[in-house]
Amino acid sequence: MKGYCLNPDKEYVMKIVEGIYRKDGHCPCRLQVDDTTLCPCDQFVKEGVCKCNLFVPKK
Repeated sequence: MKGYCLNPDKEYVMKIVEGIYRKDGHCPCRLQVDDTTLCPCDQFVKEGVCKCNLFVPKK
């Protein structure tokens, strides 16, 4: 997504990616598991909000 990049904290990114793997591709920050929570989740795609901070605004 334009204007965003992966969080520069590589250790944090690996923890989030591990969570995504454990939840079969779904955002680890979401309680629900449905088509809207597949990473990148619909809220990030539509609104630019990444609740787990995997994606952050470019500086």
